[in-house]
Amino acid sequence: ARLLLRGVRAGRHPRGGSVHLRLWTAERLAECVGATSLTGSWLERYGRALGAKIGPEVDLHSLPPVTGMLKLGRGCAVESEVDLTGHWLDGDHLEIGAIKVGAGAVVGTRSILFPGARVGKRAEVAPGSAVVGQIPTGQRWAGAPAGKLGKAKHNWPGERPPRGLPWRAAYGAAGFGLTALPVLAALPALLVVSRFVPADAGLTEALRGALLAVVPAALAYGFAYAALLLVFVRLLSLGLRTGTHPTHSRVGWQAWTVTQLMDLSRETLFPLYAGLITPVWLRLLGMKIGRGAEVSTVLALPSLTTVGEGAFLADDTLTAPYELGGGWMRIGHSEIGRRAFLGNSGMTAPGRSVPDDGLVGVLSATPKKAKKGSSYLGLPPVRLPRSTADADQSRTYEPPARLLWARGLVELCRLVPVFCSAALAVLTGAALCALITGGGPGIWGAALLSGAVLLIAGTAACTVAVTAKWLLVGRHRTGEHPLWSGFVWRNELADTFVEVLAVPWLAGSVPGTPVLALWLRALGGRIGRGVWCESYWLPETDLVVLGDGVSVNRGCVLQTHLFHDRILRTDTVVLREGATLGPGGIVLPGSTVGARSTLGPASLVMAGESVPADTRWLGNPIEAWRS
Repeated sequence: ARLLLRGVRAGRHPRGGSVHLRLWTAERLAECVGATSLTGSWLERYGRALGAKIGPEVDLHSLPPVTGMLKLGRGCAVESEVDLTGHWLDGDHLEIGAIKVGAGAVVGTRSILFPGARVGKRAEVAPGSAVVGQIPTGQRWAGAPAGKLGKAKHNWPGERPPRGLPWRAAYGAAGFGLTALPVLAALPALLVVSRFVPADAGLTEALRGALLAVVPAALAYGFAYAALLLVFVRLLSLGLRTGTHPTHSRVGWQAWTVTQLMDLSRETLFPLYAGLITPVWLRLLGMKIGRGAEVSTVLALPSLTTVGEGAFLADDTLTAPYELGGGWMRIGHSEIGRRAFLGNSGMTAPGRSVPDDGLVGVLSATPKKAKKGSSYLGLPPVRLPRSTADADQSRTYEPPARLLWARGLVELCRLVPVFCSAALAVLTGAALCALITGGGPGIWGAALLSGAVLLIAGTAACTVAVTAKWLLVGRHRTGEHPLWSGFVWRNELADTFVEVLAVPWLAGSVPGTPVLALWLRALGGRIGRGVWCESYWLPETDLVVLGDGVSVNRGCVLQTHLFHDRILRTDTVVLREGATLGPGGIVLPGSTVGARSTLGPASLVMAGESVPADTRWLGNPIEAWRS
């Protein structure tokens, strides 16, 4: 990265130019070598190696930018999932800027700091905020875009706790252990394979045996990984009590490690999420979940989260995250009430609750005090008038036994893409072995050809995912579907093929390229020429229209459906030619973004909104951006 980005300066650069290409390459290399999986104290070392200036006693829980354009003052705290990347595409320009966080400042989880952002000394940025310019010393800001709330609270003990070497070493060892978890889970799988492949087998016989072992070996790996994760989460949840604790202490280390394990669970055990088995799995991990609750890809401290009967947690929700500041960590309970709804990327902070029959919308935070049945949207959250839709209860909250069995059988098929991925791994390994030992070009020739082999494997994975989508759901159309209907289950199954097969093998590695655009077209998306799309989160691809030259930045969701009241409502999302959706932005169903308009980072376009052409917007929800 240091070689690739040598001479790159903050400022505006042409989209698709030399600087853009070098930056894209450096980020892909970081992903390929596993640098983006670093955690704990390794992040500080990695940041300094990239050129970032990181002061002493810093608590860094988010990835530093690959550009190295970051300065963290003494004793500041950056919570998890903060976007410190410091660049984004705005139309025809790549904006790059340095980021500075002053001494003693705190940046809350899932915030984004724009290029050139400055957070003053002892300032506080609330979770989910978007910092555009400069935050003065000692102030608290919140929202997207962030605005002044008052003086920073600094609700921490007066003295900073010591950072002993043993706990720093514990964080480093835990980070190493997290990367070793898949290796441990692979041991039972390899033992299964050894029963099918004789020690003296030739390549053909070994391939035949390995393919026969795919199903039992994949199941062995999955059960072993789940068992290891379950044991570690339950053990590390012992003694995890609410309150304020030193970050470098037993409780602080436990809370951090459990969060990391839960995040890994969402990726490796993806088929367990958003299904009938999800509440069972989360209960085993220690979460209290009521009857009939629906939970998707939630990230939580299980022992500190309570989900009421009939509640619904959508994709990428965050409950009970730890809070950092002054060398301390605060943890607390979070509760989702009976028949409550927490929308996509919604957050419920420690000590807060979504009320019974309440709703917290997409990309929104739960307020401190909310009355029963109230609804909120945005950052900071604003009261939202809403009427509950009438629907057949047997298709939403109270399904008969026959629908339970039908859904269970469909969800059992989520193992199919897992087996396909394992079989593809065996075939890819066999192809490389054949190049080395089967009269091919040898080990150096195989190394040179390995990229082509992996590209062929990735193409096969994407082809299977595309085929599964068309066979399972056909072409998506606007409409409504209750939760307990075949279409919803088949749609989730098709998404499992994408997440388990296509994304790991190819689609997730080629953001912004024509390869990703070609795959999205194969799924039914109407993607114009020269589109830069860094996101594959287009849930119903057929309902997405991206005009020529559109820019969709990292972490964006073209949200073509909403799921409140347990009814899946689908509609189109249209971005006209030359439009831009900034990092972390979400566009809700029925929306149209006009030609050459820009939606800044962390922006939310409400359902059914129409953004005029040649305008600039920012915020959650959006408002005119006078940048």
